[in-house]
Amino acid sequence: MYNASDLRKGLKIKLDHEPYIITEFNFVKPGKGQALYRCKLRNMVTGSQFERTFRAADTFGPADLREKKMQYLYSEEGKYYFMDSENYEQVFLSADQIGEAKNYLIDNTVVEILFFEDKPLEVSLPNFVDLTVVKAEPWAKGDSVTGNTKPVTLQTGYQLQVPPFIEEGEKIRVDTRSGEYITRVKD
Repeated sequence: MYNASDLRKGLKIKLDHEPYIITEFNFVKPGKGQALYRCKLRNMVTGSQFERTFRAADTFGPADLREKKMQYLYSEEGKYYFMDSENYEQVFLSADQIGEAKNYLIDNTVVEILFFEDKPLEVSLPNFVDLTVVKAEPWAKGDSVTGNTKPVTLQTGYQLQVPPFIEEGEKIRVDTRSGEYITRVKD
């Protein structure tokens, strides 16, 4: 159990039988009376946000969350399917739940799926993924007038800026947290 004094940004709590994450936190000590804790909460199931004020005596349970390693299989009609490698059980997440992660998902990528009471909520990607460049403008030495980077399209359809020497068919490493090019990958 958490007390109101344990609240802080990023803490996941169970409130009204739903998991919430605290996105903003402010401690308020009025001149008279007890301390107040003003929090901005985001429902981890619906994504809705609201503000709520708690008193020092309020208590909360930890959100019943667990992570499970799963393998990405495919997407179909806005649903992204994942499989547990141990028992072959499949779950899916909607495009809204996947968000920007769709830019880095290729078949057989192992990811962490966050569950709340056996309901999948969100996906956590590895920090780096290796993806193939499927479209890149050719580059010739001396093309420095246009800058030090050029746009390319990856096999997932994601577009990013890379150094000009990257060509079609090459594999590059991308940081999934920032969406930036890291390095060229040699097989």
